[in-house]
Amino acid sequence: MLLALTAGLLLALAGCATGPGAHPQDPLEPYNRAMSEFNDGVDTILLTPAATLYKEALPRPVRTGVGNFFANLADLWSFVNNVLQGQGRAAADSLARFGINSFIGIGGVFDVASEAGIERHKQDFGLTLARWGIPSGPYLVLPLLGPSTLRDTAALPADTWGDLAWHARPVRTRNGLYVLRFADRRAAFLGATAVRDAAALDPYTFTRDLYLGARERQSGRNAADSDGRLPEEDE
Repeated sequence: MLLALTAGLLLALAGCATGPGAHPQDPLEPYNRAMSEFNDGVDTILLTPAATLYKEALPRPVRTGVGNFFANLADLWSFVNNVLQGQGRAAADSLARFGINSFIGIGGVFDVASEAGIERHKQDFGLTLARWGIPSGPYLVLPLLGPSTLRDTAALPADTWGDLAWHARPVRTRNGLYVLRFADRRAAFLGATAVRDAAALDPYTFTRDLYLGARERQSGRNAADSDGRLPEEDE
């Protein structure tokens, strides 16, 4: 019910914000720009310093293990989405990766499956909805989470439920896992904002077009390919 009300409100706002010079997928541009500025401010003040401290405090092998651990958790949800999309080979690979890395790779800290030549087929419920023919809807910048679309935002509850870290208990353990994962991901992209700002006259449109283009390629491959694999540049 809440999702339906949110979708209706966003669509109403989209109708009000559409103008002759508006990007066809970005009718909420005034809101999106304001939220992007807010997110960039939080990133500069809080997130980048935290990620820098994380990177300086932990040696590279430890950070690699952390990244492998969370990627292994994601492989199980990718398995579910590959099944829902009818991607048999990708689903088998995802399940095999999760089993091998969980047991032989010590909880996924070591990526034994990749060394064995088993490819990762990363998927989420937003791409599953795309596979089922649901359009992306307007571009939407979420607080702290950043670029999204109406379809990907509607998929967030399912993606949250499918995240094994979400089910960790007690709650403080779950929250600790979320903080650790975010720090690891942000540390991997330190300097990315500076590169974006230097590469584009308008960082907002650069980020928007990059995100929409990547998601379109990913959903297009879901419809056309049999393995469901996403290239590294789209990830």
